[in-house]
Amino acid sequence: MSRSDHDLQLFVDRLTARSVLTVEEQQAILALPTHRTELRAKQDFVHDGDEEVTHSSFIASGLVGRFGQTVTGARQITAFHIPGDMADLHSAVRPVGVGGLTALYDTTILHVPHAAIRRLAAHYPAVAEAFWRDCMLDAAILMQWVVNVGRRDARTRIAHILCEMSIRFGGDRQILLDYPFFATQDQLADAVALTNVHVNRSLKALRTEGLATFRHGAVEIHDWKKLAEVGEFDSAYLVADTAPERQKRLIGTA
Repeated sequence: MSRSDHDLQLFVDRLTARSVLTVEEQQAILALPTHRTELRAKQDFVHDGDEEVTHSSFIASGLVGRFGQTVTGARQITAFHIPGDMADLHSAVRPVGVGGLTALYDTTILHVPHAAIRRLAAHYPAVAEAFWRDCMLDAAILMQWVVNVGRRDARTRIAHILCEMSIRFGGDRQILLDYPFFATQDQLADAVALTNVHVNRSLKALRTEGLATFRHGAVEIHDWKKLAEVGEFDSAYLVADTAPERQKRLIGTA
């Protein structure tokens, strides 16, 4: 298995958590052409409003933020993307910059040409279905983030994000009580629509209450049950379709 195949295996694992794919279909995904790019922290690689995007970006390592920004340049992070995510898979069918993408930490990206993604989806309809379902997962996460910044208080917003990332770093199958999370406090503030001072105060409260610690590029959860209660966190939007009886292959069944 080549290096890019090994990296793309993370994407196959993400897809097969929710979709039933044959060995042939999985191998076809692993055979997608890629171009490796190394990015430094705080480097944008897709710009909000780009008129033409020719590839999707797979996260091989590091941490990426999707963002929108105001006319004055103030940014709102609308998603965190971690290794295994194809951050803008949707752009294969809508090839414009809908939001920007930036490396929040030193990051390795594999650029996958849209033309190759479309050919693969046309040849293997079940793969196209798996791609569609993957995009819907991103939509479900975005919905929760909108509720988070619109209706929850500061402490709850941050607790929710820490719980979500625990599940996602666990491959959507398990809770991780400690995981690497290379966002800075400023970047976390941009994700929860709070000032850095407010985020610092909320993180201190979670630590003092014995719920979680966020420092030095890592999160340690001390009391999952209470942290989830504080964060109003229900993992169903992440894991409801990962149970064996809920994994789907609708193509050819109707």
